[in-house]
Amino acid sequence: MLTSNVLVIGGTGFIGSHLAARLTGLAGGGSPPLEQGTLVEPGIDPERIILTTRNLTHSGELLELPRVEIMVLDLANESELDRAIGSLGRQGIVVNLVGVLHGDRGHPYGKAFAEAHVELPRRLVESMRRTGVRRLLHMSALGADSSGPSMYLRSKGDGERLVRESGLDWTVFRPSVVFGPDDHFLNLFASLQRHAPVVPLACAKARFQPVYVLDVAQALINAMAAPATIGRVYELGGPRAYTLEELVRMAGEASGHPRPIVPLPDALSRVQAAVLEHLPGGPLMSRDNLDSMRLDNVLTGPIAPELHLQPTSLEAVLGDVLGRLKEARQREMRGSVHRG
Repeated sequence: MLTSNVLVIGGTGFIGSHLAARLTGLAGGGSPPLEQGTLVEPGIDPERIILTTRNLTHSGELLELPRVEIMVLDLANESELDRAIGSLGRQGIVVNLVGVLHGDRGHPYGKAFAEAHVELPRRLVESMRRTGVRRLLHMSALGADSSGPSMYLRSKGDGERLVRESGLDWTVFRPSVVFGPDDHFLNLFASLQRHAPVVPLACAKARFQPVYVLDVAQALINAMAAPATIGRVYELGGPRAYTLEELVRMAGEASGHPRPIVPLPDALSRVQAAVLEHLPGGPLMSRDNLDSMRLDNVLTGPIAPELHLQPTSLEAVLGDVLGRLKEARQREMRGSVHRG
């Protein structure tokens, strides 16, 4: 059983919370409550699991997990970063899960993409060299390429290149879109169909191979305990690929409020994305997202056998993933009947 301490950069986010639950021996994460998850055998038993965040209010029920520490960390502060990484000991493991889907425009990418996907990996690599911690697991993205069609993919490609040229004991993961309870993909489309009578859909024929968040967490843990994964790049995806239109339709049906879907031509898609970029509270979709979807987001081959991962099918867990939205809809309908 591997006992290395683990530092998860961006650890209170969607993937990080599930990873923390699995590292403590719980399969849950978000919904159902973490402490009600199914016990799993993680293959690693760290004394400390440190999750970094910019704001303690994002910690939630993660604070209740055994051996989990929440650390407010300024990732741009060299001395703070060195202290956090150095506290792991030489056998520690650093996991970088930081990523952004939207950002300002620029060439080859804007400031937000540069900071999250390129400068942060650079600072992590430099800090690990200074502190002597060598093991780094880095979350990239399927299609990451310094010459890719979108700012997102270009910045992910540049960040991945820094990790691969670092001289550290690195492993890189390239997932397709990740789904699970409280995700910002299937739940977004389900929520939109709850309120909209019709769904005008850009890039309806774009293809994805969604991967379950608990499978991503398990792949990370399996790699931690397997020296054979050092120096390797792994694609992660589910058992099958879907078009975006299929996924939107499935989300609507599973959440109890399916709506007609109207695929948009390219010109209208860009107009729609330009409008959605400027909505209050952050973009629902951007022109850069459309540029990313010019490439199929699907695996080039089967998942590598050394990850020992049997991916979960979307159909097997879709009801649980969208369960809370469906329950809210049913409560709303019962309330309407009662009021009538």
